[in-house]
Amino acid sequence: MNCSSKIVKKPNHTPIEKDVFHLDETSNISLVIQSNTYVLLITNPKEPPVPSFNAKLLRSIAGLALFTFTFLGSEFFFDRQMGLLASAEQVVSAQAAILGASVVGFLAYAGISKVFKKQIQQIIVSAIEAAGIILCLFVIATSNDIATMQTLGCIGFFLFGCLGAEAYWNMAYLFHRSPSLAKGAASAYSAGILLQFANNLIIPSGMPETIALSVGVIFLCVLCIPEKNPDTKHPAQENTPKSTDSLETKNSPLPKQPLSKALWSIALIVLLACMFSTLDNVITLADAQGTVSVETWPRLLLAASSLVAGFLFDIRERQYMGFIMFAITALSTISILAVEAGASPVIGLIVFYLSSGFFVTFFTTIFLQLAPRMHTPQLWAGMGRAANNLCAFTISGASLAITQSSVPVVMIASLLLFVFVIVTFIGAGWFRLPPNEHERATFEAGRIATTTPSQEELQAAFIARCKLTPREVDILHAVTTNEQPLKQVAEDMGISLRMLQRHLTSIYTKTGTQTRAGLTRALYFNTREK
Repeated sequence: MNCSSKIVKKPNHTPIEKDVFHLDETSNISLVIQSNTYVLLITNPKEPPVPSFNAKLLRSIAGLALFTFTFLGSEFFFDRQMGLLASAEQVVSAQAAILGASVVGFLAYAGISKVFKKQIQQIIVSAIEAAGIILCLFVIATSNDIATMQTLGCIGFFLFGCLGAEAYWNMAYLFHRSPSLAKGAASAYSAGILLQFANNLIIPSGMPETIALSVGVIFLCVLCIPEKNPDTKHPAQENTPKSTDSLETKNSPLPKQPLSKALWSIALIVLLACMFSTLDNVITLADAQGTVSVETWPRLLLAASSLVAGFLFDIRERQYMGFIMFAITALSTISILAVEAGASPVIGLIVFYLSSGFFVTFFTTIFLQLAPRMHTPQLWAGMGRAANNLCAFTISGASLAITQSSVPVVMIASLLLFVFVIVTFIGAGWFRLPPNEHERATFEAGRIATTTPSQEELQAAFIARCKLTPREVDILHAVTTNEQPLKQVAEDMGISLRMLQRHLTSIYTKTGTQTRAGLTRALYFNTREK
């Protein structure tokens, strides 16, 4: 048991046998008395154990996995359908537009959840979103007009963003105290990638693929049914979750507030996404031109690398997650430089997808971890995916231009991005080792000790509660601060023994005590004799 203690100034009275008085049940503050010494014992309250996985957690993982499958599958489905009618450059631009629409959907979910607060209302909204997505998919599959496909793609991916934000929030809600948050995020992403791989391998393109994606959207809608009324306060907002940065409060020695850390993390995700987007555009162009297939075996590397990332990130309560991700970022930068310098595109794909699995698990985990502690948690749960999509939307043109420029330009741009990434890693605090279990307990004990009422404040509250007169207060202190006989106390105060006893009788009545020892105990420990 972790605890801290401080010696409290003791009155000089008859020693009392060892006893314990709980001064603050909510903070587990106790006063231990032994051998005439009073010790304030502050124990670190034990939280109930949180299982790594249970039925509800697995349900949230399945929901996020289905979102990953349907979202990425629909994105590639849209790219392929557009590729039948448009040029490769137009496909890249169209892809950026639908990703931008999905960002708007992610951001809109928080407002939607505030307007439609009842569970039945949210079920209806989710059903409408799913129906809209399915309708857009079927029209895109049969349309021969680029403008129509582009418009319906934006509408469908806006609805995807709303539904996906709900899946992310469900997972953040249920995993807010789990030690396996990164493994849960990695499992969801890996399962989604495997479903997409199986879909591409087994389901023919065209209408069968549209039906398969539609079935996935239906199941996603079912799994996104909220467990509780969202108006109910999230448990993580009432009790700080046991996470690597759970002490980042205004009284914490750590300088970053959750909002500051979240904003720095968004900047970090955007920069990392910029780095990956350049190579991603190369892959998208190659896929549109039919020279490289990115929907078959390379995607298995995404599933494998994300699972590895989940297990590595969760080591020691995610203490080393930032360091691991930085190492992967360095590897990704090297892979971009290598591909541009003339390395085999296949090797570039392997390195890219291995690094991308870590990246997706990283940006998913950090915002699932931060969301329950934010003012509007529904907005922040899927912010990692939203920031990644926003970057792909806003810089796709510049990234495409860089990709088509000379090798030195690409290398210089990549190195500059890497420098900026280092700065944001530091700003977000991901290079700082979070407090471990013992450090958190020590800090909490110190916080409680500094906010615990002083002995004088406790005594003043006791006197006020018992409504003692000024004369009774003088007598109270006189008989509890020493062990002199009452006759000597009366002489020191210049009153008769009878008068002293009369005052003591009144004090005993008001304080609910019967003896001098009981009165001393009541004054110093705010307890009554039983």
